Amino acid sequence: MTLALIRVPASTIIQCELTYLAREPIDFTRAQQQHRAYCAALARCGARVVTLPARAEFPDSVFVEDTAIIFAECAVITAPGALSRRAEVELSAAELARYRPLARIASPATIDGGDVLRIGKKVFVGLSQRTNPAGIDALRAIIAPFGYEVSAVPVRGCLHLKTGCTALDGHTLLANPDWIDLAPLREFEIVNIARAEPFAANVLRIGATILAHLFPATIRLIEQRGYAVFPIDISEFIKAEAGLTCMSLLIENLE
Repeated sequence: MTLALIRVPASTIIQCELTYLAREPIDFTRAQQQHRAYCAALARCGARVVTLPARAEFPDSVFVEDTAIIFAECAVITAPGALSRRAEVELSAAELARYRPLARIASPATIDGGDVLRIGKKVFVGLSQRTNPAGIDALRAIIAPFGYEVSAVPVRGCLHLKTGCTALDGHTLLANPDWIDLAPLREFEIVNIARAEPFAANVLRIGATILAHLFPATIRLIEQRGYAVFPIDISEFIKAEAGLTCMSLLIENLE
């Protein structure tokens, strides 16, 4: 079974951190509707959704992915690159301790969960505005004893590695080559997104289904390769530099 840990968005999301995008008004009522539809899609794909309450003191707290990195052996509690998000990790840690032993990364190392792409025993970590080399080294020290191989991937022009690259399956990646260095990922088959849809590379695989935002050209590219795609609108969260992976922590293989 897959458990999806999510947090209800707070009205303060309009004050979210932004790095690359200009601030646009976020329609909070619409964001709430989109988030409920997102949770319903997770459940439709077979995940058990665990809902945590909104926390208005943390505008970005709906983006729970950044607070932890989940492995079979442990949950690594992160040290987010944005100072405003550092205290969020304790909220996730309190819940995750029910499902996994905890390990922690501490400042001055920084790492966001959105920069970590795990494919089997290979872990790719974005070297980004939010994740520094010390954060990558700290993660490697925690998970290498479990047999994981950690590689850095330079990120340019977008917030996180998974803004520009996510996995369609265990050997195929969906990517925006303008935003990440694909060289560390050369062992995988790369499907490039439609160039007119730069944010389309962030998709979320749940079981045999690919959740994707309403980017029609990229959805066609994915479907032409035989994947089942479930389109879902997260336009208000894209204004906050977020994607589908950002809004859940997936804990797999639970009894």
